[in-house]
Amino acid sequence: MLMQSENSRTQFAIAILAIVAIIVHVTLRFGISAPESWLVVPLWVALVLGGIPLVWDLLIKLLHGEFGSDLLAGISIVTAAWLGEYLAGVLVVLMLSGGQTLESYAVRSASSVLEALSKRMPSVAHRKVGTQVDDVPLTEIGIGDDLIVFPHEVCPIDGTVTDGHGTMDESYLTGEPYMMSKAPGSTVLSGAINGEAALTIRADKLAGDSRYAQIMAVMQSSQQHRPRIRRLGDQLGAIYTPVAVSLAAAAWLISGDPIRFLAVLVVATPCPLLIAIPVAIIGSISLAAKRAIVIRDPTVLEKLDGCRTAIFDKTGTLTYGQPELIGSFVADGLDDHEVLSLVSSVERYSKHPLAEAVIRAGEQQGVASAQATQIVEKPGQGLFGTVAGKAVRITNRKTLLAEQPQLRESLPPPSAGLECVVLVGDVYAATYQFRDAPRREGASFIDHLGPMHKINRVMLLSGDRESEVRYLADQVGVTEIYADKSPEQKVEIVRQETKLADTLFVGDGINDAPALMAATVGIAFGQNSDVTTEAAGAVILDSSLQKVDELMHISRRMRRIALQSAVGGMGLSVIAMFVAAAGYLPPVAGAITQEVIDVLAVVNALRVAVNPGLLSDYESKPPAAGADTPASG
Repeated sequence: MLMQSENSRTQFAIAILAIVAIIVHVTLRFGISAPESWLVVPLWVALVLGGIPLVWDLLIKLLHGEFGSDLLAGISIVTAAWLGEYLAGVLVVLMLSGGQTLESYAVRSASSVLEALSKRMPSVAHRKVGTQVDDVPLTEIGIGDDLIVFPHEVCPIDGTVTDGHGTMDESYLTGEPYMMSKAPGSTVLSGAINGEAALTIRADKLAGDSRYAQIMAVMQSSQQHRPRIRRLGDQLGAIYTPVAVSLAAAAWLISGDPIRFLAVLVVATPCPLLIAIPVAIIGSISLAAKRAIVIRDPTVLEKLDGCRTAIFDKTGTLTYGQPELIGSFVADGLDDHEVLSLVSSVERYSKHPLAEAVIRAGEQQGVASAQATQIVEKPGQGLFGTVAGKAVRITNRKTLLAEQPQLRESLPPPSAGLECVVLVGDVYAATYQFRDAPRREGASFIDHLGPMHKINRVMLLSGDRESEVRYLADQVGVTEIYADKSPEQKVEIVRQETKLADTLFVGDGINDAPALMAATVGIAFGQNSDVTTEAAGAVILDSSLQKVDELMHISRRMRRIALQSAVGGMGLSVIAMFVAAAGYLPPVAGAITQEVIDVLAVVNALRVAVNPGLLSDYESKPPAAGADTPASG
């Protein structure tokens, strides 16, 4: 980033030098009628101080095998100096340096979202040592340090609550639009906004390893990654450059005038390829970010519109990821409301998808909730907590039976949907059964993929039981399903499908990461998993199918405008090249003509960053009759 910044400043300085030299030259010629020997001095200064560094950089690229379209500009600068057409040479210097400066400006403009993230994060934390609280830089916070997060402050680091009860707004990071309750044992994320109560947390990660820092890294990589479509511009330039040089040489040979050689090269300088395509890509990244879509890999913008097979994970993609409690089986001798009260009191401190369903059920049934303490959520073992002196554990059937196989006869038959089992005081208390509702727009979205986006096949790929997967598929209109699949089986299916056609995979769980990487384009919902978002090419922060549709339209729009700018600019340049070859466009006039062409191409490319308004082209409609709908969301 530092080298890019220094190079940007250098290019800007060369562009300013070229402008000043041209102004001084014109003033000396027409303003004060200076001697002829004075007229070339400012132009020579610009060529020596600005032209030589630019040509040197192009030579370095050439030695490294980077035969790009900007080589024409270097040849033009050298030829202009050799033929004594100093003004034309300085105009080419201005075109090349000014174009690179414009690209750097576009990068900075597209980085506004990243800058907003950076400014939002606190630079200091309130470290507590005994009874003393001191403000220290984030870089000095170590793992295990105790920190105070005051009301309405942004949490500075990932950690665990050790003292205090309150809530935090994590929607900026997770996309979930609700406040998360916090108690001793609860995890907190850097970047979350604290609620009304002060919390004491223990730092679990260094600032550079925190969730917020990882999201920053994702945003930075999305802007630094050189996309394949830019290489397409270089490939076009590799064809365009020898054609231009050949035409210039032919004009020289036929006319016997080397000035025509220079005139053709000057007007052929391919700034539409050098600038317009990157500007279109960067503008699309910015547009996507404003719509809560983070482009990690800009090649997504090139590839997405060409995908012909769409593969969806089930939970959280074609469903809301908000299961509803549809059945409860309480052990004999226990009160249903009392058990639900204990469970909902503990679930308030969990991020598990079933937690919200339990809490909503408790609120709907009017059960009282109590303060929970000693909250622990161990991967694979479930959620532990203490409520009113009673130890409560919430886990799954498989884990429970592995530990206490004698309880097999006490459990109800497995349901087609999701379930959890509850133990109070290490004694089986209840089984809760859930069903995740299809997204309201799911059927409409699936229906429109074929006619509007040329998706030939739509598949549902899940690790859930076939009965649950089939139920969802019937609701949203998917006929091709794969159920009971492990992550390894998922990735193999995606690999096989990708051999047949470009694939789009949409998922939101950690076990989706390998499939996201195996697909041509991987899209992740939410920021709930570091692994998933690292594997995906794009991340939908505001989890909805409409955002997927918007991204598909952004991709199509970017390709269309980028090709318009590049091919249109090259076409105008070719016309001007023939005019110059015929002797009707001298070098200076050719340089001015090329500047006009550049402006037209770049202005057209900048259209991608303009908010086009509605980008979705399907209408949401209710799921099929009999489908469940979420109570909220």
